[in-house]
Amino acid sequence: MSRIGRKPITIPKGVEVKKDGNTLEIKGPKGVLKDTFNPDMEIVIEENIISVKRPNDQVKNRALHGLTRSLIANMVEGVTKGFEKSLELRGVGYRAAKQGKKLVLTVGYSHPVEMDPPAGIEVEVPSNTKIVVKGINKQVVGQFAAEVRSVRAPEPYKGKGIRYEGEYVRQKVGKTG
Repeated sequence: MSRIGRKPITIPKGVEVKKDGNTLEIKGPKGVLKDTFNPDMEIVIEENIISVKRPNDQVKNRALHGLTRSLIANMVEGVTKGFEKSLELRGVGYRAAKQGKKLVLTVGYSHPVEMDPPAGIEVEVPSNTKIVVKGINKQVVGQFAAEVRSVRAPEPYKGKGIRYEGEYVRQKVGKTG
């Protein structure tokens, strides 16, 4: 049995869960998330606990068991606490700013890079070298943070670029004379 798939998910106070076939709608203080899961997985809601059961031990069902449970747990966490990713800019003249809803990055190109965050994503710029991406959907938050990072990924010689907070970039030795 999957260790992750077996764990029950407790529904915190203020969170409402509706099940319609293999579709779950989770409503909480931060918003509403809706997702459809594989029909092979049986999602059981009892009082304030959600559990996921699989029909048999086929490889496909074993893989889906833990995945389904993790996705549901992330939905519950998203509507209660939310998710956030922090990015930092390193490099001379590299800075970020916010114009309305747009994120404007000045990262060494001949033009500033403007990015529109997707629906449900909030971008904060606490300082001109720090970006915080917030939202209730873990996948969308991670995807947008990855897109921001890919504008100027950290390079291995000087370490300049956009990196996740706390990310270690291995430095290479340059040419020697």
